[in-house]
Amino acid sequence: MQEQLTDKTNEEQIVARVRHILETEVLQKSKEYDLKEEFPWDCVKALAPAGVWGMLFPKEYGGLGLTHRTYVQVLEELGRIDPSLALTAESHNSLCGNTILMFGTEAQKKKYLTQMASGKSMGAWALTEPEAGSDAKSIKTTAVPQGDYWIINGSKTFTTQGSVAGVYVIFAVTTPGAADQGISAFVTEKDPCIEIGKKEKKMGLRGSDTAQLHLINLKIPKENLLGTQNRGFQMAMKVLDAGRVAISGISLGMARGALEEAIKKVISHQSSVISRKMRVDDKNAVGLTAARKIIAQYAARLHATRLLALYAADLLDKKKRFAFYGSMAKLLSGELAMQAPTELLDLLGEDAMRFDNHVAKLFRDAKLYQIGEGTSEIQGLIISRYLFSNPDLLLKPPLL
Repeated sequence: MQEQLTDKTNEEQIVARVRHILETEVLQKSKEYDLKEEFPWDCVKALAPAGVWGMLFPKEYGGLGLTHRTYVQVLEELGRIDPSLALTAESHNSLCGNTILMFGTEAQKKKYLTQMASGKSMGAWALTEPEAGSDAKSIKTTAVPQGDYWIINGSKTFTTQGSVAGVYVIFAVTTPGAADQGISAFVTEKDPCIEIGKKEKKMGLRGSDTAQLHLINLKIPKENLLGTQNRGFQMAMKVLDAGRVAISGISLGMARGALEEAIKKVISHQSSVISRKMRVDDKNAVGLTAARKIIAQYAARLHATRLLALYAADLLDKKKRFAFYGSMAKLLSGELAMQAPTELLDLLGEDAMRFDNHVAKLFRDAKLYQIGEGTSEIQGLIISRYLFSNPDLLLKPPLL
């Protein structure tokens, strides 16, 4: 029991430390990077001492070895302040890093996770292609064996950290015509044969690097294969299952950030109403009542969705089946992240039109969280698939 309490206290301290760094060193800078559309290297550096770049990695590789429950809570703090930086941390840990952690050899883990945990090398996960988004088994990039090497050719798109990464996990076809049974995963460091293509100019998440990659005769040693040959698609799906739990934390943080700003605005307006001694039936007082109702509804949704995300994280930590609950958390949190700033902007008056307004920024950033790591529509398909095969999932979830 004492050990459990100590672990809980340590993880609470980690969350608090990250929150402090974000509020004191990152918040203002993140607005500047958003305006300039630049990658925030100094914010990356500021968060490194708190272990943000190795949250999921075991301590022997320089990481924190956090539980997924605490990881979700840290990502909520990041999403509250800067969803761009949150996406950088989540994709670095959950996608690139977790693929190496789950399927890499001991030598691969030591080589790549150690440099990633320090924040000196960002990780990129190159799966999506111009003609293969949600349908990942349709990728065209190829990896052909040649002696002791693989030769990789193809293009990737919407690769987070694409132009700034030092470590890349790349998915390619190794058995043509075999669809999801013929894809493999590889890990490599930055290489001249990984040519950086178009850097995307985005509506939101402007401080997050998103780029096209052109792999032109990329030559990597055979030992850079991750896991089992031709099992890359299955590996990617397992990584995405866990990633959906994590990314839910970011969406929760965005909704919370929007709520906090709206509450400040309504309290300020309420004080003005009281100071001017407005009548109860005054239109301003009525407006305050409506605003309170909106805020209450979103607060209730925030808490309910957080409980679901943390439940999925606990299942993941205990190595129990979590994917059904993870997809529900991803679906609900992604919708909440988009809907909360959309409606709460209406409470901010003329401030809502300012490009640097925090809720307006959350509104611009939110759309990705309905799309990335499985769109809301894909989550609906996954959830319904589970229910049709086992309707008992509608019953009370299993105890932990």
